[in-house]
Amino acid sequence: MIDKDLPLISNYAIQSDVSGDRDGIGVEIYEGDELLLEIFRDDTKMKREITLYQKDLSLDLVEQSIALFKKEIPWDFIEYDAQNK
Repeated sequence: MIDKDLPLISNYAIQSDVSGDRDGIGVEIYEGDELLLEIFRDDTKMKREITLYQKDLSLDLVEQSIALFKKEIPWDFIEYDAQNK
């Protein structure tokens, strides 16, 4: 379903990743089956990061992707104490 406030984003997925070097949740933005970019909240690093998988993405698409991330992903990091890692 296309969000009227985010017309450039028609295909996205919310994904969590708990791998060796990161632990968190983010959104992946696709054009068809092609992954364009990912915005990820990494609770291990306590950072939010954007990874671009295609060159020359429009600023409008990146801005709408950030807006989608802020809408769909909780802003606060999950803090793990040393015992839970």
